[in-house]
Amino acid sequence: MSDRRDDGRLTDEELDGQGPRRRGRGVLAGLFVLLVLGALYVGTAVYFGDRVPASTTVGGVSIGGMDESEARAALERGTKDAVTQPLQVEGAGTKTRIDPAKAGLTVDYDASLAGLTGFSLNPADVVAHVRGGTSRDLEAEVDDDALTRAVATAAKTFEKKPVEGSVAVTDGEVVTKKSATGRAVDRDALVEQISSGWPQTRTYSAKTSTLEPTLAQDEIERFTTEELDPLADGPVKITTTDPAAKGAARSVSFSVPAKELMKAVTVSADKGELSYDVDEAKVSAAVVAAGTSSGTLRPAKDAEVVLSGSQDFSVTPSQSGLSLKKDGVAAPVVAAMAKSGDQRTAAVPSEATKPEVTTAIARKTIPKEEISTFTTYMSTYGPRVENIKLAASRLNGAYVGPGQTFSLNDHLGPRTAAKGYKSAGVIMNGRLAEDYGGGISQLSTTLFNAVFFSGARIEEFHPHSFYISRYPEGREATISYPDVDNRFTNNTKGGILIRANATNSQVTVSFYGVKTWDVEAKKGPRRNVVQPKTITDDSKGCVPQAPTPGFDVTVTRVLKPVAGGAATTSTFDTHYIPEDDVTCTNP
Repeated sequence: MSDRRDDGRLTDEELDGQGPRRRGRGVLAGLFVLLVLGALYVGTAVYFGDRVPASTTVGGVSIGGMDESEARAALERGTKDAVTQPLQVEGAGTKTRIDPAKAGLTVDYDASLAGLTGFSLNPADVVAHVRGGTSRDLEAEVDDDALTRAVATAAKTFEKKPVEGSVAVTDGEVVTKKSATGRAVDRDALVEQISSGWPQTRTYSAKTSTLEPTLAQDEIERFTTEELDPLADGPVKITTTDPAAKGAARSVSFSVPAKELMKAVTVSADKGELSYDVDEAKVSAAVVAAGTSSGTLRPAKDAEVVLSGSQDFSVTPSQSGLSLKKDGVAAPVVAAMAKSGDQRTAAVPSEATKPEVTTAIARKTIPKEEISTFTTYMSTYGPRVENIKLAASRLNGAYVGPGQTFSLNDHLGPRTAAKGYKSAGVIMNGRLAEDYGGGISQLSTTLFNAVFFSGARIEEFHPHSFYISRYPEGREATISYPDVDNRFTNNTKGGILIRANATNSQVTVSFYGVKTWDVEAKKGPRRNVVQPKTITDDSKGCVPQAPTPGFDVTVTRVLKPVAGGAATTSTFDTHYIPEDDVTCTNP
């Protein structure tokens, strides 16, 4: 039986059999299309995955459509000059540069290109590759330590330390030094700027701040104007009285220069504030010096004994002096220094000073006779002898009153070329040398023996380091200003007048006074004898020496009172080092 209908169309049964076959073919066709499209999509993703998206720029370099290696090469070429160009830093009206390499600044090309290539099926990535248009900055790699060091170096261009001013009184003059502000750079901020901005940014601004000095210039000006200038406004007039004068003459005055008073002023600073102190001892000294130089203040003058002829002694009267009471000087003068004009006046109490040796004492203890004398002889002539003659002339006529102590160093003072002394032989550190005043030790030795045989009390003497044959063993005294001295105290019953005379061949010192003791000298044998060494010296300034042994010796002085009574003895131990045999070879 036929399944078709009479009109030729398929029956429902026929149609139901045909449907599944047609739908199967449609699905297959759709799958095919999808496979083709998928293949095209994957192919597109694969193709563009190896390429940088179109129109892409990194650090201003166009690398669109390039594969990874091409892009890196192009990027390195295109940024080479830019990333090696020095950075410019500006601040405080000046500029400096920083070398990127020394600052530890490099480009991280891997990070700069990261994500621009690489396979991805993400539609957004594929679309981005196809459409392109990406633009990004270069990624920097920063060595923080190197950048910090480079910034520290660059910051010095802008930075400056504040100038610390000062105020001082130098040699009585006010001396000021101006304070000035300094400048500091915020180094951490500059490091952060460069670290975050490089290599895109080439120019940076250094942030600066002002550094104030501890002592402000305003304080210097205030202190100088308000406090120091008034102190130096002018001299201070000192008024006092002279007890030795009568009537109106009793009132005396003199002026002390402001500069001399200002030498007593010292300035100090504490936490930015200035102040001053006045040394009252120096103020008093300045006042006394001014009064003395003006002739208003005067020292007491001892009576002097003068020998005319062989035994004719006469007395020059003593004179009282005028001085200021030490405790009454500083306070009124310091107060006057703070005033101005006519008010700069200080009334200071005075007092009369008396001489140690009055006319009455000098007449009562006037020398009667020669009580001791001693002579030493010259070994050679020359500058040494000239020095002895000069010193002897200054020693001649010195008078030592009863109970007074005499110092040869104080009497002669420093031996200098300005005083007429010449360079001659001296002993230094056990060797002969040259110095001004060389030879004075012979006068000192002659004086010492005059003291020895007068019976006066020996206070200080120093034998030479090695023995010199022209002097008595153990009874000789070297001298050197100011430390090595020859001193004695007059403990006789009269004043002592010293007579000193030097010729080309000898020097003699004699004491005139009241004979109090008979004196005997005893010398023991040499002990602990040490033979000298032989030395050849090629140094410049070498002085040849003749050999002399070293040894110890003891001298005893026996004093017998002329008026009768028990004798007293004293001993003097002397140690001499050997005088080496020195031959000089330096021409």
